[in-house]
Amino acid sequence: MDSDRSSPTPPPQPPSLPWRIGSALVMGFVGINSRIFMNIANNTEVHGLDRFLNTLDRRKDPERRRRGLITVSNHICVMDDPFIWGVLPFSYQINPNNHRWALAAHDICFTNKIFSTLLSLGQTLPTHRIGHSPLGGLFQPTMTEAIRLMSHPPFTTSYSSPIAAPPVDKSLSSPDITDPFSSPNHTYTYSTNGIDTFPAPSAYDTRQYSWIHIFPEGRVHQHPQKMMRYFKWGIARLILEPDECPDIVPMWIEGTDQIMHESRPWPRFIPRVNKHCGVWFGDNVGGDASVVFNELRRKWRRLVEEDEKREGRRGFAVGVLSDGLKYGKEAVALREECTRQIRGAVLAVRRRRGLPEEDPKEGFVETWRREGGKGEGRMEDGSWVGDI
Repeated sequence: MDSDRSSPTPPPQPPSLPWRIGSALVMGFVGINSRIFMNIANNTEVHGLDRFLNTLDRRKDPERRRRGLITVSNHICVMDDPFIWGVLPFSYQINPNNHRWALAAHDICFTNKIFSTLLSLGQTLPTHRIGHSPLGGLFQPTMTEAIRLMSHPPFTTSYSSPIAAPPVDKSLSSPDITDPFSSPNHTYTYSTNGIDTFPAPSAYDTRQYSWIHIFPEGRVHQHPQKMMRYFKWGIARLILEPDECPDIVPMWIEGTDQIMHESRPWPRFIPRVNKHCGVWFGDNVGGDASVVFNELRRKWRRLVEEDEKREGRRGFAVGVLSDGLKYGKEAVALREECTRQIRGAVLAVRRRRGLPEEDPKEGFVETWRREGGKGEGRMEDGSWVGDI
């Protein structure tokens, strides 16, 4: 498949030293305070952490990584990320090269240069929400950037999507940012809409086969019986399209909904304390040993090859799809099956935690249409939903 891994001026292996220092400070500050908050201000039980730390230890050297890492979980609190990473030991909090990347709402989190800088240093990618922007959905530029982070960089911006970034708007009210020390000409940036400008981490060798955490429910969902909503299909792209099958660690989260419940009174912005929380790490269900996901990836590669032959071309760059691979019946069916399998993996951790079986209908999008288009607040089944 054609790729844009080459450019007249290859990018440096890591981002600039000032950027790396800033990222370590932001990640370390947030991580350490999350650890203090979750273990001192609240009580948190953790299961399967040693196994997960072994996975991270094997990934410590970026040059030796051979696949990405996806962690995937339910989403019950607006502050699940970063709170849940407070379970990691201090030494894991200050190494951005071996810490998670996350997706955050463009219209809420990336509203000015200060927020954009802090969130980008904190390894967060700006994402348009389909309910709030016509630019949202699983084919937006940030999804391409995420897929490339799960692959082998460097990737330059000499491709049709994500949109090549325009010059940076230097006003403080603009969300535009870049790393001026390693990209004075904005070479290593991308745009989510053709107007804004953000750093493109996939341009750097040290970002190869990164770790991404995703909440596939797409919104906070606090259910009295701890049920999950249906999963959106973006998770399927992160599994099917990287150049190697990623390791996939499903997780289950409890208790953070009591720290910041959607029904909480004033002052809403202050997290509550003295709550009991839990984080469960499941077994790795991805990588070479995964029969299910490797078979789905094999079927995906066959679709890609057939699409190339039909269109008479060698293929698009990593993370860029033809209309046939976006909307074709077989492609859609593959994403649907992949999403069903990954939701099942999270449910397996939920069962291991000791919760009763979920009604299978909870995993169908049709089930949740009974919300009647209501975006936030208390739903008819007693659950609370936050649209963030």
